[in-house]
Amino acid sequence: MKLHFDAARCVRAASKFSNCTKCVDAAPQSIQITEQLPEFAKATGVEASACVGACPTEAFALSGFSTTEFFFTFLESKVRLISPRVNVPCISVLSVEHLISLALASDEPVMLDLAAYEEGTLLFELIEDRIEEANFVLSSFSDKALLTNLDDVQDIPHSEHIRKQDEKDVASRREFLTRTTSVKEVLKQKKAFDEAVNAEELQHFEIDDAIVAKIRNKQLPDKRKILFTTLKRAEVPDTFEVLAEEDVSFVSQKYVDDHCTNCQICYRICPTGALSSDGKFSMIHFDAMLCVKCRLCHDACEPDAIHLQKGFEVKEFFEPTQRTLASFDVKRCDECGNYFTYSGGEQICPRCAVEEEEAVFLHENAKKMFGEKE
Repeated sequence: MKLHFDAARCVRAASKFSNCTKCVDAAPQSIQITEQLPEFAKATGVEASACVGACPTEAFALSGFSTTEFFFTFLESKVRLISPRVNVPCISVLSVEHLISLALASDEPVMLDLAAYEEGTLLFELIEDRIEEANFVLSSFSDKALLTNLDDVQDIPHSEHIRKQDEKDVASRREFLTRTTSVKEVLKQKKAFDEAVNAEELQHFEIDDAIVAKIRNKQLPDKRKILFTTLKRAEVPDTFEVLAEEDVSFVSQKYVDDHCTNCQICYRICPTGALSSDGKFSMIHFDAMLCVKCRLCHDACEPDAIHLQKGFEVKEFFEPTQRTLASFDVKRCDECGNYFTYSGGEQICPRCAVEEEEAVFLHENAKKMFGEKE
């Protein structure tokens, strides 16, 4: 297996202001940032698989393995164990969202084989942290949890690592897969990333016109679509908890303060469309469940006007709501007719105001020059 990178999906390709280093943080010995984009050796493979599960926009992938396909094949199989010795190249390819979805979609507990990893290593701790976060989020609305010890479940034959199944289980799973066909089709429609690389030791990626065109297309990661689907099957809790912002790594809620100038950069560069506006650009809307917490909008906001809420409301998982973070008085410019954010005074947009100032300056300068000649 080799590591592949789709630059068009990387948030660092969307803006030079992006400070995202989740791939490097997950696989520091394999990946580095060079000239804004990640860079890694051509032969890099499973040893960097942690970056696959860490990337908020699924810019990384391993050849021959798909996390989306694994989700469906796992549910169809009899095995309820996730292990690098059984069905995954490394548990770290799975994100927190994948782990939550697998726990919710399975009728019996899902176990993860941590015995395959050396305790105390960065990889072991990273996987353990993801499991802990997934279980923490699950505990806020469900009694399901991921297990890391086979002895925790008494009715599973340890020698075979196989869960018992009856016809009802099969029918239930088939029904679920039928409802999620649209998500599975996304995988089949994907184009493989171009594997032709330069004859250099490191693969170097550049932002060309083709990548720029792809960046403009908002894409919701498959793992978020899977999470949407599994949450629809989950039982809605009687009360909704609020989780601390720092305890949830894959989704957020935001607010905008009075320093916002309506420059439009935040919703123009948002990779998933979580931030949006109306036709007149008079509002900033936010859909929490479309947010992947890449922080690109925060990094690009010059007045630092967009912030994370201190808590994430679990209610968003079950009742997603588009909220208006800011609204502006937008008027048509008397000169050019374009919409602009009006703050009082003459109804002229900033561009026309600058042009008018320049015209006045040139006119006054011409009068002075003409007077001197006379």
